[in-house]
Amino acid sequence: MEILFVLLILMIVGSIIALETKDLLAAVISVGTVGLTCSVAFLFLAAPDIAIVQVVVEVLVLVILIRATINRDTTAISGDREFFGMAVSIVLLFVIFIFGIKVFNDLPQFGQPIIALFSDAPSNTYISRGLKDTGAANIVSSVILDYRAYDTLGEATVLFTAILGALAILRSKARKKQKETGNK
Repeated sequence: MEILFVLLILMIVGSIIALETKDLLAAVISVGTVGLTCSVAFLFLAAPDIAIVQVVVEVLVLVILIRATINRDTTAISGDREFFGMAVSIVLLFVIFIFGIKVFNDLPQFGQPIIALFSDAPSNTYISRGLKDTGAANIVSSVILDYRAYDTLGEATVLFTAILGALAILRSKARKKQKETGNK
């Protein structure tokens, strides 16, 4: 559980950086870091399906926000970097490196099924009683449509909404009309 506290602290620091920075692109990148950290936290909470949805939505939102930010951000890039910003970047890279080593060392050995470590896992119930309880044609259908139906509906709704949002912002008709009128 201590790793979740570290992830929570990283999310809080990323949120504060996003709120306090004057550079729009840096704020968007900080928000993306918060979303990525949130998806890693979902993995540690044993919710890989929610983590995948979080990553997909985060990528779509980042594409949209970066597209909107690049047109409005007129900050010139200077050759010199601030010492504090570089120090924070190096410290964050070091923390991510240490975190990666810890996660890699905690993985089970190759070939050892992780389901064997948890006898009371829901997946064991799905496998042992899934077909009998639901009457489905296969075990995957019984899990997706019977045991986790609301979760699946929520994930599909989030993905559909994200795709509609991306299409609404990135559509070509709006750009063509904008070019014809001469506005930028």
